[in-house]
Amino acid sequence: MRVLVTGAAGLLGSEVVRLAEHEVVPTYHRQPVPDGTRMDVRDRGDVEDVIRKVRPDGIVHAAYLQSDWATTAVGAANIALAGHDARLVFVSTDVVFGGGVEPYDEDAIPCPVTPYGAAKAAAETVVRAVHPSAVIARTSLIIGSAGESTTERFVHALAAGERGALYTGNIRCPVHVTDLASALLELLESDVQGTAHVAGPDAVDRLELGRLIAVRDGLDPQALPFTPGSPSDVRLDGKRTQTRLRTRLRGVHEFLGG
Repeated sequence: MRVLVTGAAGLLGSEVVRLAEHEVVPTYHRQPVPDGTRMDVRDRGDVEDVIRKVRPDGIVHAAYLQSDWATTAVGAANIALAGHDARLVFVSTDVVFGGGVEPYDEDAIPCPVTPYGAAKAAAETVVRAVHPSAVIARTSLIIGSAGESTTERFVHALAAGERGALYTGNIRCPVHVTDLASALLELLESDVQGTAHVAGPDAVDRLELGRLIAVRDGLDPQALPFTPGSPSDVRLDGKRTQTRLRTRLRGVHEFLGG
């Protein structure tokens, strides 16, 4: 299988490339990667040219830019349209939901409250419409092993005295990047279609997550500033998908050692 991976310079994309046991074509936009192909997902012609040259059997679309609609929404549409002959796994997010009392299962209707969530929800809609056999893989906060993720860097910045705070009202289901990448590759090789939730089983708020990271990294967890923030309970129920996977998605208390 020849697999094209978008966003290969990022934390998740690079891990997918590392774990893949296939012929992999990593793509990037600004930051070059080894043996990579430059591709601007916002440019439909560019996407079509690359996919026509590569002729992938499968695509893992992990590229996004949180503050940019064109990259996140239009980019996903361009990939789905140009790659309609390939198996597609599109990485989406839990923030297509705004927060609720109960966990969101895989049949839940998106209800975003942020521009990023709206862009991902729009991307999901297009992917479903033009590539019905694709997998829409919703995940949560992605955590690395050595401070690579945005969340980990933020915790380290707070511990160093920089401004900011961790929200106790924001509840998510963090996932380890290696578990997530492995699950995405499994989904790519499977016959699963539609929405799959691939987040960890433990729901924690930002403060608890930050303290777990701090302990792992030898920082003082009690020194991290926090504030209630706006309540946002976004838990993904991924039990259905987990039964289809060999990869076990570990909870944050397990992979951070808490």
